[in-house]
Amino acid sequence: MTGLLVSLVRGAVTSPFKSAGRSGAALPPARAVLPAARIVPGRLASYRGICGFTERDVLPLTYPHVLGFPLAMRIMTGRAFPLPVLGLVHTRIEITGHRALHPADAPELTVYAEELTPHRRGTEVTVVTQARLSGELVWESRSGYLSRYSTGRAPATATPRGPAPSSPAAGGPVAEAEAAAAAEVEAEANAAVRAGDPAIDPAGDSPTGPARDALPAVAEWRLPGDLGRRYGAASGDRNPIHLHPLTARLFGFPRHIAHGMWTVARCLAEAEASGSGRIRTVRAEFRAPVLLPATVTYAAAGPAFEVRGAGRVHLTGRVTREG
Repeated sequence: MTGLLVSLVRGAVTSPFKSAGRSGAALPPARAVLPAARIVPGRLASYRGICGFTERDVLPLTYPHVLGFPLAMRIMTGRAFPLPVLGLVHTRIEITGHRALHPADAPELTVYAEELTPHRRGTEVTVVTQARLSGELVWESRSGYLSRYSTGRAPATATPRGPAPSSPAAGGPVAEAEAAAAAEVEAEANAAVRAGDPAIDPAGDSPTGPARDALPAVAEWRLPGDLGRRYGAASGDRNPIHLHPLTARLFGFPRHIAHGMWTVARCLAEAEASGSGRIRTVRAEFRAPVLLPATVTYAAAGPAFEVRGAGRVHLTGRVTREG
């Protein structure tokens, strides 16, 4: 049994015993560290292929997420982590590549949970991943995960934890732990579409707004039913909600869904191919799950991009480039 699978099993066992809205909840001080992340050429090639990256000399900007994902899961499924992992919905990710990483590099990865923030639909946790070479910070990311519950009672107090992001001792994680609560998000989005409400934000944070201008379409993607299994094999993220309709139904989904991080990576691959200058940062917000199989539209203008389909926006984001 792999370390990631062990984490998933541990998360399933411990989640029922955790209360997302518990007053005074605090994040564990522990960090998960991998001193030298080994980049396996075959796995990297598979990841590039499934996501559409063509550059061979540097790592895709999203690839350290793949390397750090097992560490992040170890943190979020640990007994000291206050939120049930089966209720976490990935709402956003910010990635900064301070310099390009190469396939021959073996960066040190450190993962920690940074803070809990009250949210009108629950509590959001920020998970940080940082990669270093010879002590130099070369890559970092911050992911937001929402634990949804009724906020009729006071939500957990925001509790920063761990070193400041600029501290040389800081480390970091990033993960994609979607689960049962995401089914409620999908149901709400479906209801909103049926009601003709274009302002629904499935993350529950801010409406997209009826006056929002749609970005011009760039490409149409046909996503096959086995996309989740193929990306799971390339990335190691074999969360059952992505693999088969049957396993997804166990968590309340009508069908299995695409990995959110595949969607981000696929957008970056398109952005790299259509622009000049290395992409240094990306910020993406996950709006609604993509049920597989599906046909979606990639749209972009300047630094902004989005993925939309079936009457809704699934993902929005922006990039910045060097130069």
